[in-house]
Parts: sequence; C-alpha cells; structure tokens
Amino acid sequence: MRTSSQGVFLYLHVSPGSSQTMFPSNYNPWRKSIEIKVRSKAAENKANIEVLETIARFFNLAEKDVVLVSGDKQREKTVLLKKISLNVVEGKLKEYFNG
Repeated sequence: MRTSSQGVFLYLHVSPGSSQTMFPSNYNPWRKSIEIKVRSKAAENKANIEVLETIARFFNLAEKDVVLVSGDKQREKTVLLKKISLNVVEGKLKEYFNG
C-alpha cells in the first residue's frame, strides 16, 4: 500500500476461478501484496470486475471510487481507492487480519 494525492494504492495478487470470493484472503510478504480470491474466470474482464466490486464492498466505497491502475491481464494488480484515507484502509485490514 501507498498513498498519493489521488488516494490509496493497493497491491493485489488475484486468484481467479476460486470456489469462493474472499478479500482479503491473505497477505503475501514476498510479493508485498494482499491476496484476493474471486469466483469469476480470468476471461472477458470478469475477474477484474469482480475484484473491483469486492474491494468496493469491503471498504464501503462506490464502485467508481475503485480503479484498476495496472495488471489488467495479470494476477498482480494495482488498484486505486479514492475518497478514503490510508488510516482507514489500514484499520479495516488490521481489524480483519487480527480478528
């Protein structure tokens, strides 16, 4: 994660075609990314759409405030979260991972 004047950037590792959608599913320290599992296959942009919708729901953001910045055709993606602070993002993730 990093912050900018545009918002907060999240670095993701996506597992398409999973049995269930789960965000966050894990943190990968080697890749320095948050893992997300989605049910959609990586075809016709379906997995990307599900990733953005799932993240918007998790952070209580409008779908238009979650933007795919890079990784359109890759498992490693960067997503921009608009209209949310780094503190709020970190807080929600810590709450999830630490119970």
